[in-house]
Amino acid sequence: MKHESKLALLLFIVSSFVFALSMVFLIFGQELAEMVDVIGIRIAALFISFAAFCSTSAFSYLIYNHNRTVSRVNDDLNKRAEMFKELQFASSNYSIIEFKDKMALYSESERYVQKYINKGNITYHIFASDVDYKDVLANQKKYLFFTLKIPFEVVEGKVLSSIKIERLRFERTGVDYFFDSHDDNNETITFLLYDEAITKRNVIINLVTHKTSDFFDLNRINNFSKLKIHLKITSLLGVEVRGVSELYFTNPEILEKSGINSYWINGSNFKLTDMPRIGNLYQTEK
Repeated sequence: MKHESKLALLLFIVSSFVFALSMVFLIFGQELAEMVDVIGIRIAALFISFAAFCSTSAFSYLIYNHNRTVSRVNDDLNKRAEMFKELQFASSNYSIIEFKDKMALYSESERYVQKYINKGNITYHIFASDVDYKDVLANQKKYLFFTLKIPFEVVEGKVLSSIKIERLRFERTGVDYFFDSHDDNNETITFLLYDEAITKRNVIINLVTHKTSDFFDLNRINNFSKLKIHLKITSLLGVEVRGVSELYFTNPEILEKSGINSYWINGSNFKLTDMPRIGNLYQTEK
């Protein structure tokens, strides 16, 4: 039962009690007259007291109920105003990126494997769907490590802060290869690199597969036709945008140095899966 209903019920019970007591005094006035003098004056005083009590209580209750209603309306208006303010801020400070030019896929540097995997850290790594990341940390020699590098640029919005990837899906001749994040939030942060030689920014993420997987062979050209990326883009002011980016590219005609496969991106599109919103502020570890 709501607070207002309880208060109204209490007021009704007290008023009924006062009225019933007054009626008792009125009905048994003759008997009371034999015991108490000036019973009429006392009965009148009771009625006056009852009327004053009821009117004052009812008026106070109406004022209280009105104030509660006004307070709720003001709270709702304040919440709506705050929500509108956040939506307005988010709609003006998001970032949208576009992947373009030439994507590269190659073996990950052993230095980075030692820096992260050997120390039990899965930062910047995303794992094939059939891979247990805990086993990767315990039995590193059973797995292969690759690096995916894709040039991008901000095509709309503000300066970029970070890109996080939830899932990757490579397509090749009807076969799909899935990679999933195993971070606490199921979002693997990517490394953002600016290449001064070609004045382009690159998103870099490392892939982990079984040695028995046919996903990528360093000794031949690996023909992929499409890459689907589920990602979250965060602007410098903390506004998040979630979406899916689909890349279509030609297969590499040559095998570049060090086993690198390069893919010219012929087409790409980005689809929003969540409207821009203000994310949680970054907190440093204590």
